[in-house]
Amino acid sequence: MCGWCQEAKVWLDERAWKYTTCDVGSDSTARQRAIDLSGQGCVPVVEVDGLVLGDFDTGQLEAFLKKHGYLE
Repeated sequence: MCGWCQEAKVWLDERAWKYTTCDVGSDSTARQRAIDLSGQGCVPVVEVDGLVLGDFDTGQLEAFLKKHGYLE
């Protein structure tokens, strides 16, 4: 698992967010879905209610969630 993916999981866990993980390293269907969603081959990729953020750090994740009204 990539370091940014691990950081994202910890960040989400600390805030008690529920999420589903997919291993794009071993699951080619999950890998293709991540590429289709984000338009790139980098991870992590998060999808929330159809909104997609790809290749991010936790600061960018927080800004994304605030921008779309999921965090204050």
